[in-house]
Amino acid sequence: MKLLTFRKGNGYGLGAVIGQHALDLNKALNNRLDMLKLLGQGERAMGKVADAVKAAEEKARAGKNDGLHRLSDLKLAAPIPRTRKNIVCLGLNYAEHVKEGGRDRDLPPHPIFFTKPPTSITGPNDPVVYSRAVDRLDYEVELAFVIGTAGKYIARDEAYDHVAGYMVFQDISERTLQRQHQQWYRGKSLDTFAPMGPYLVTPEEVGDPQNLDIWCKVNGTVRQQASTRDMIFDVRTIISTLSDGITLEVGDVFATGTPSGVGAAHPLGLLKIGDVIESGVEKLGTLRNEVVAEKHP
Repeated sequence: MKLLTFRKGNGYGLGAVIGQHALDLNKALNNRLDMLKLLGQGERAMGKVADAVKAAEEKARAGKNDGLHRLSDLKLAAPIPRTRKNIVCLGLNYAEHVKEGGRDRDLPPHPIFFTKPPTSITGPNDPVVYSRAVDRLDYEVELAFVIGTAGKYIARDEAYDHVAGYMVFQDISERTLQRQHQQWYRGKSLDTFAPMGPYLVTPEEVGDPQNLDIWCKVNGTVRQQASTRDMIFDVRTIISTLSDGITLEVGDVFATGTPSGVGAAHPLGLLKIGDVIESGVEKLGTLRNEVVAEKHP
C-alpha cells in the first residue's frame, strides 16, 4: 500500500493511493486517525486499512470512484508531518560519496549517525527556504524508513519485521554551518531541511529495499544516480546497530545516507534560489521542492 497524509482545512487527512485517486481512510474506517496513530495501533489496524483499500480498488475497477479524491487535487504533506523524536540520519554511507568529499581515509567501520529535528520536516512538494542563515545550500537524496514495531536489541535477521514502510527523503544541508560547528546537527536542521514522502510505502510493495534505484535532479539535470545496494551499511545493520541499547519506537524515521553527486562536489555546484530539486527512489515516488527566498515581515 501507499499511505499518505494530506492537508485538510487546518489539519490533516489520512489516505491510501488507489490508482490516480486517494481513499480518505478516516471516512472509510469511520475513525479519526493520523499516520502515527495508525502505526501505533499495529497489525490489526493495518489489516483494516488493507481491506478498505481492496474494497475501494474493486469499486474503482467497476467505474465507481465515490469516496475518492483525485491525487492531483490534494496538497500532500509529509506522511508524518511531525515526528515525536528527532529524525535519525546516516552520514558517509555510500563509498563514492565518501571519496567525493576528499576524505583521504578508509570507509567508516561503523555507521555514523546524526539527527534532524521535527521542525525541519516539510512536504513532498513544499518549498525549501533559503533563509538568512544559509550561505552554501546543498541537496542529498536518500531512502528513508519508518519503524512500525517498537524494539530494543533487535537482531539483524529480524530487523525488517520492525519496518512499517519506506519513503523518499531529501537531506537538505547548509555546508558552511556544517563545517563551522564541526558536527552536522545545525547545518542539517534548519526549517524545511527535511522534505519527505510523497507516500509511506509498505514493505510488501517495496520488496528488497537494498535493490532500489535512487536519483536526484536539479532543474531537470541528473545530479545523483545510484542504487541502494551501494550502501555501506544496509537497513538491517542500521536497525540492529542503533537498537543496541536504544529503544526504537513506532513512528521513528531513519534516513540512510546519500550517494555521490552532491552539489559541493558537482561541476554544476550548489543550490540557489529558484532551483527545483526532484528526488526519487524506485517504487516510492518523487519529491519536487523549489528553493525559495525567505519571506521577512
